[in-house]
Amino acid sequence: MSHQHASAEPGRRPQADTEKIAEEREHAETLRSRLGLSRRRLFAATTGIAAAAALPFTGALAGAAHAASPGGGRGDVLVPPGKRGIILYTVRDAISRDPLSTSVPSGFRRVLEALADMGYRQVEFAGYRQHANAEGGADLETVEGARLLRGWLDDNGLRAEGNHGFIPGSWPLTAADLDRFKRTLEIANILGLGHVGTGNDPTNSAYKADWDVAAEKWNTLGAIAAEAGLKLYTHNHDAAYAFLLDSGPLDAQGRPTRSSGVRRLEYFFGISDPAVVHFEMDIFWAHVAQFRHRTYTAPDGSAQNDVFDPLATVLAREKRFPLFHAKDGTSNPAVTNGYDMVPFGTGDIDYHGFFAALRAKGFHNPMYEQDNAPGSDPAQSLRHSELSYRNMAALRR
Repeated sequence: MSHQHASAEPGRRPQADTEKIAEEREHAETLRSRLGLSRRRLFAATTGIAAAAALPFTGALAGAAHAASPGGGRGDVLVPPGKRGIILYTVRDAISRDPLSTSVPSGFRRVLEALADMGYRQVEFAGYRQHANAEGGADLETVEGARLLRGWLDDNGLRAEGNHGFIPGSWPLTAADLDRFKRTLEIANILGLGHVGTGNDPTNSAYKADWDVAAEKWNTLGAIAAEAGLKLYTHNHDAAYAFLLDSGPLDAQGRPTRSSGVRRLEYFFGISDPAVVHFEMDIFWAHVAQFRHRTYTAPDGSAQNDVFDPLATVLAREKRFPLFHAKDGTSNPAVTNGYDMVPFGTGDIDYHGFFAALRAKGFHNPMYEQDNAPGSDPAQSLRHSELSYRNMAALRR
């Protein structure tokens, strides 16, 4: 409840409302000026996502593109300005595009500038390669390349929080893999990353024995990362929250065929070291798991139902989730995953409820991601990024 509303004089708007209206008018005027539109045309052009999609990328498109602010509240923001991030995989087409072929921002430097202009203050890398014609050349996964990237981050008031990069596949570690992993940590420190990780699950296996091996490897790598001042994290897809095969009759290869009802990644939570192994929940894929992985065969052969709760999983170990992928989806039970990916704030996943329920305020780093943001239109991924930023910023209690 707002005390300002209760005490405001009749006929006068509360100060918070007045300031919000002034801010919206200023943004609209900036948008109108940069697009060269009349006020009437501005209103028509910014009503709905479809109209916004018809406009060229300008760096000021998404201000009024969402018909309603998510959550509808007027209280504190749910994602503080300094925590609004994006994983660069979302705009991978722009980063990898030849800057000599288009006027749309291309290559790391220009894309980082565009994202900062939208309001983003955090990024997560998905590798360090770009088009060869972009400033700095194709491969920036070097000490010199990292220093160049760090300069562009600093110039634009951006902080890099993580990277989906190299995690050794072999175990035990080979000397070559250990050396490469240490180079990964060196580059991360030059960039100022707080975290290093991967876009993959610890293992794709359904079997307990393979998760035991994965935990041994991740505990070792996590300790090495911690010595370098970094948090090691793994990212989930829906299969990581499927049920572990850990009991029942064995198959021809001697592997269990039934489940005790423990989910794979939740088993991994218990056997990995909480001091050095951390997680990035992809909230979209967690909801896909909720849709897809609901039943298992118990040791006695009976079918059991258990609906996955992404929020409860985070709240049970909140400080182990420094990062989120804030990826939205529209419910579609007709498709395998149960959801179609859409820009953040335009789907059916309850991000207002999810972020409002978190207890460790200001701890988490949500990164907007949309796998299908790139399209035939070279500006599409940037336009979706701006729309998503505005919707993330609009989330209030």
